[in-house]
Amino acid sequence: MATLTTHRSLDGRGKSITTFVVHDAAAALESMAIGEVLEIITDDFDPFRADIAAWCQATGHRLVETQPTGDGLRFLVEKGPAVAKDTKLAMVISSDGLEELLSPLGFALGAALEGIEVNLYFQGPSVRVLTEGFRPKLKGWARPFTRFAAAGMAKSGHIPAQAKLRQLRGLGANIYVCGGSLQPFRVKPEDFVFDDLLVVEYLTFMAIMEDAEIQLYI
Repeated sequence: MATLTTHRSLDGRGKSITTFVVHDAAAALESMAIGEVLEIITDDFDPFRADIAAWCQATGHRLVETQPTGDGLRFLVEKGPAVAKDTKLAMVISSDGLEELLSPLGFALGAALEGIEVNLYFQGPSVRVLTEGFRPKLKGWARPFTRFAAAGMAKSGHIPAQAKLRQLRGLGANIYVCGGSLQPFRVKPEDFVFDDLLVVEYLTFMAIMEDAEIQLYI
């Protein structure tokens, strides 16, 4: 059997968060031509098998091969033509906790990587996530151990919340902020880490939710 030519290689070993690896894979494919093949090397972690296959199917790329390497997995992904989607996700995020932000931002990033239009509405305490210098903390008795938890998460591929938001914006996500939450939580628009956030209220985002096929409340 002829050897398949790979045009780029991505080493995702040491990370167990599939969106982390797939985000880098998507960025690599952006600079490649249709039909070229990207090699992705990961640890031997079963979720990679399902998630990379699902991402390829959703985005029009072709998963040519998945091989065990002895100490990991090797994926060969052939770049395909862009797949147009009109699916929309509308998500309301309320908490600013370290653990509480994992699911909403993870699902939002997963959706954006599959070509879904992502709309995020930050309200209540979560408006603080959008301010300069914000660092999410664990809740309750575990709060003093935040630094250790954050370091462990980052090592596995759970990058900080604002870094995920930058990834999301790079993928075209829209971020809305609840205007009524700013004063109670001592947040000023000039404190925002992004300078073009949309400050609105419930009725504006309700119209977006009505038009979205996927709605999540976190």
